[in-house]
Amino acid sequence: MHKFLHHRDSDDTPRGSIRLQFTIVFIALTAGMIALCLLLNSLLLRPYYLAKKTDAVRNAFQSVNEAASRGEINTAAFDVELQQIGAKYDIRLLVLDGESQTIKSSSDDPERMARLLWNNILSVNENGTSVEAIEITNNYTLQIENHHDTETQDLICWGYLDNGNMFLIESAVDSIDEAAALGRRLLTMVGLPAIAAGALLVFFITGQMTKPITDLSVLSEKMKTLHFDEKYQGRAGNELDLLGDNLNDLSSALEHTISELKTANNELKRDIARKEEIDAERREFLSNVAHELKTPIALIQGYAEGLQEGVSDDAESRREYCEVIVDEAGRMNRLVRELTTLSQLESGENPACFERFDITELIRNYLRSVQLLIDRAEASLRMEDYPEIHVWADEFLTEEVLQNYVTNALQHLAGERVIEIRLEKRERVVRVSVFNTGEQIPAESVAQIWDKFYKVDKARTREYGGSGIGLSIVRAVMEAMHRDYGVVNYENGVEFWFELETTT
Repeated sequence: MHKFLHHRDSDDTPRGSIRLQFTIVFIALTAGMIALCLLLNSLLLRPYYLAKKTDAVRNAFQSVNEAASRGEINTAAFDVELQQIGAKYDIRLLVLDGESQTIKSSSDDPERMARLLWNNILSVNENGTSVEAIEITNNYTLQIENHHDTETQDLICWGYLDNGNMFLIESAVDSIDEAAALGRRLLTMVGLPAIAAGALLVFFITGQMTKPITDLSVLSEKMKTLHFDEKYQGRAGNELDLLGDNLNDLSSALEHTISELKTANNELKRDIARKEEIDAERREFLSNVAHELKTPIALIQGYAEGLQEGVSDDAESRREYCEVIVDEAGRMNRLVRELTTLSQLESGENPACFERFDITELIRNYLRSVQLLIDRAEASLRMEDYPEIHVWADEFLTEEVLQNYVTNALQHLAGERVIEIRLEKRERVVRVSVFNTGEQIPAESVAQIWDKFYKVDKARTREYGGSGIGLSIVRAVMEAMHRDYGVVNYENGVEFWFELETTT
């Protein structure tokens, strides 16, 4: 048994392989993410930057206003706070009193900021400058001041503190457009090599990931051609291992099942051959029996005819011999007919032909036809007045079963010499039973009385089925109609029964 699977060469990789699909999907996703970043950089970077700057200026106003209200604007603590704000957000501050005297300044050019504050208070714009208002409240006005000559922008917040002092907060707005363009160039320069490197890495990694799948594909191809030697040996560390183990189990189960099927097929062939042999032996046996009986029958009938023609002078002797010969000939003829009937049933030459008929009427008609035999046997026949019961069965074969049961009962009458016919309706079936008083069937013989030519121990002076064929015919008929049959011992006699399917 091979311990490892032989993998396909790289040239055998299908055009639509998972490995290639993974690589293409990775490249597409990475390129899409880079394109999305570039788009977001173009659309959202400037608004985001201005929003952050605006929040910083508002926070600076709140700090100055609160410090002025508490009278802490000239304290060392506020100086430290103002220095931190200015360093972090590039913010410059100027606070003037009502006399335009500087109270607080963090600018290197407070005069310029004072002029800018008064220009805004007086609504005077310098040449080459335009103003874009962002927010106007009771305390301050927040605006962007565009310097067209230098192509720069400043974020300006001016107004009055709660204590009446004037203030100006200024923060330069860097050229965010230039920064965004630089970011896009950098992202493009880094992204393209990253995509190429990532694609190679993904192609290599997916090759390792799809290797177990290739193993499973090879294994399934082997199983398809009924080769079960190879087993999955990979250890992917994921659900593929479970799938591989299941395929291994399936391979073993299929191998075992196919082995069993081949064995069963071989047994079936042997059984068929044996059945054909048995059938041939049975047919030969019945043919030989019939052939052997025909010769003595012909001889007996010949002697009978000779006696009838006056071979013997004693008329009484001639009559006696003739009766014996004729009786024996009739018995042998009956035996031949029974064997022929049994052979036809067992070989399927005489299949059951189902039809709907009244079983009660069939029994009554048959009993009327054998009433003479019943009278000769001095038997007491009992049967209740049953209503019509329609069944599905072969009417001729059903009468054959009834005939064998009644004949068997007449042959083994004893005691009160009663024969009783009973009909009992059950669920979807009717049970027909023939009871006769007499000796019981020995327990060890109950299962064998249905076999051909079986006879109970002669020491018990009882032989069921007459010639040993009648009950065999019963078994063959009931099995042909797929219905139950049987025998029951009672203290005072024996009951044989069979069942038929009712129509209601």
